Amino acid sequence: MRERQEAIAEGLASSERAAKDLELAQERATDQLREAKDEAHKIIEQARGRANQMIDEAKNEAREEVERIKEGARAEIDQEINRAKEALRGQVAALAVSGAERVLGSAIDADRHRELLDQLATDL
Repeated sequence: MRERQEAIAEGLASSERAAKDLELAQERATDQLREAKDEAHKIIEQARGRANQMIDEAKNEAREEVERIKEGARAEIDQEINRAKEALRGQVAALAVSGAERVLGSAIDADRHRELLDQLATDL
């Protein structure tokens, strides 16, 4: 009977130890779960911050690209305007020489014609 009482006592002690071990394991698991949640929250916040930063960088790059395109278009427009002005000057000069020929009733030779065109282009 004594052996049986000792076995029962040892079984109870073992059961108490197991219960304490289980309680400790549950506390550790709860702590680890809390730490994992905290770490996950930090990672999510970092990801959100990085995503916002990437969006801002993309917006800034897009704005810069728009400005580069606008500047290129302005330069191209200015070049076209200058070419159109030069063409107009040439046409006006040719018309002026043609009108002068008609008024004078005689043709002007090529050298004189070129001189007049150059002079008119300079004056315009």
